[in-house]
Amino acid sequence: MAITFNVEKLADIRTPFYYYDTNILRQTLDAIKTETQKYPNYFVHYAVKANANMKVLKIINEAGLGIDCVSGGEIEQVLAAGFPADKIVFAGVGKSDWEIELGLDKDIFCFNVESIPELEVINEIAAAKGKTATVCFRINPNVGAHTHANITTGLAENKFGIAMEDMEKFILLAKTLKNIQFKGLHFHIGSQILEMDDFAALANRINELQDKLEAAGLPIEIINVGGGLGIDYDNPQENPIPDFASYFATYNKLLKLRPNQTVHFELGRSVVGQCGALITKVNYVKEGSHKKFVIVDAGFTDLIRPALYDAHHKTINLCSDAEEETYDVVGPICESSDVFAKGIQLSKTKRGDLIAMLSAGAYGEIMASGYNCRRLPIGYMSDEL
Repeated sequence: MAITFNVEKLADIRTPFYYYDTNILRQTLDAIKTETQKYPNYFVHYAVKANANMKVLKIINEAGLGIDCVSGGEIEQVLAAGFPADKIVFAGVGKSDWEIELGLDKDIFCFNVESIPELEVINEIAAAKGKTATVCFRINPNVGAHTHANITTGLAENKFGIAMEDMEKFILLAKTLKNIQFKGLHFHIGSQILEMDDFAALANRINELQDKLEAAGLPIEIINVGGGLGIDYDNPQENPIPDFASYFATYNKLLKLRPNQTVHFELGRSVVGQCGALITKVNYVKEGSHKKFVIVDAGFTDLIRPALYDAHHKTINLCSDAEEETYDVVGPICESSDVFAKGIQLSKTKRGDLIAMLSAGAYGEIMASGYNCRRLPIGYMSDEL
């Protein structure tokens, strides 16, 4: 099922805004549940950094997923959405004291720790509260991913994680800290990954590290492989559901788990990416000397991914089925990078037409800003309209 639009109802809403097709979201969640039911020791945490819209979160909570947070604000948001604290994993390279305190006060499932100083601070704060913090260590596996350089996280040059050669001494240190309970290892190699070979490489690296730890008498309970599964930005209407079957099967085939180990996933984009679209209105069609510009009322303040990553979003005119013409689609922000697409084919477009930028459910609304004193976009659900 492709994302659907009721143009008459959308036309009554002030643009730009985000539109979420709840049928697509629920179908995606059903696909995740169908695949993970094959593997009883697999647990999926939704990476809330992809989209923290409260109504979206409540649907994800209804599906029974856990949560991956990277800030105290995200913890507060998901608790307000009804997620149980014991399903929350708290990751991030720079946790502040108040965020650690919040996680401890709420008895979250686990902290993913990225350095010795962070581990020591968590132990100190936990001791002051008479608490024990459950932790996993994020290990930098030095595994590359076939994705944009700005969203690759698993190389030695990246800021994330602990070097593999330091893994054992970190674990031994953790075992000496009275208010720390070490449980396992955490990994994440990047985002928008479509080649299963990348995940296979991570699984093989995890096997190597597990063998090393086992030989040292350091067994672990939890393997957290992060997320990273991508979506089809080129043909979202034809492929609205990511390839969860291949993704989970890759790990099931290659990960050499020990008895009673659990595997945790932190999926974000693949959960919400295809259910959302940015809806914007055409202010002007401008005839340039060499090209035609469709000037819309959305800017990179509403969807920054094209400006930030050169990201591509399939763009369609919801108000026209006329013959296609070639346009650049641009916004009103006073920056040359405020360009959504160059040289794309759109049905002949006129002032007032509604334009939809698809595959915008992840890293769209959540990354919006008030630059140029612009209003933040609002998110609307299909079943509300």
